[in-house]
Amino acid sequence: MLRFENVIKGYGNKKALNNLNVSFEKGKVYALVGPNGSGKSTMMKIAAGLVKPTKGSCTYDSQNIGAYSKSKIAYMCTEPFYYDYMRISDVEKYYADFFEDFNRDKFRNLLQFMELDASMKVKALSSGMAAKLKISATLAREAEVIMLDEPLNGIDLLGRDQIINAVIKATNPGSTFIISSHLFDELENIVDNVVMVKHGNVVLEGELEDIRAQYGKSISDLYREIYGSNDGLSNEIWGK
Repeated sequence: MLRFENVIKGYGNKKALNNLNVSFEKGKVYALVGPNGSGKSTMMKIAAGLVKPTKGSCTYDSQNIGAYSKSKIAYMCTEPFYYDYMRISDVEKYYADFFEDFNRDKFRNLLQFMELDASMKVKALSSGMAAKLKISATLAREAEVIMLDEPLNGIDLLGRDQIINAVIKATNPGSTFIISSHLFDELENIVDNVVMVKHGNVVLEGELEDIRAQYGKSISDLYREIYGSNDGLSNEIWGK
């Protein structure tokens, strides 16, 4: 289990996370939902071991984030992280060198599914193709936790279908998927649980069907209420 306990992360006078408490269980697919600046990326970077909390703890299997968790958690960030001189085949070698759980056959199958060629130069890829490459490399790891930060950004409609289908094929009972997005309509059919974050706090979480039944609304409608106004459900959640 990946667990955040009383996590605060500050950047100067701003708190990206403010006493955050949430857990992600094995074998489930989570949508981590919220607008830009809500704290989603900071959460993922802490879990990936790239950023340390100011206060509180983040653990995986009851161990602090570190060498053990990094061998179990795969993270796809929003920023580009390949060198321009690379071809896609170089990306494969790069991942194989750094991650023992990287499956080259799986990576090549994903490339074919995403309609990418190993001879392509990274710097020549469109933003959508580059995103597909990052996703392919991340999904090719045999990780216990896979975190995708805004995987649908900059992707056209058909590309989104490819990515969602790739995620569906990659899921298994032993893996945890955490997918952050503010394009929730495309994710609603593939996730089990929802975690909504606002101002660095979790404001709504639970199983998708339970939330729908409790509020009698789709997650997309709840998103609009929570983030689009200060009335109604938003006030109910914030105790106003």
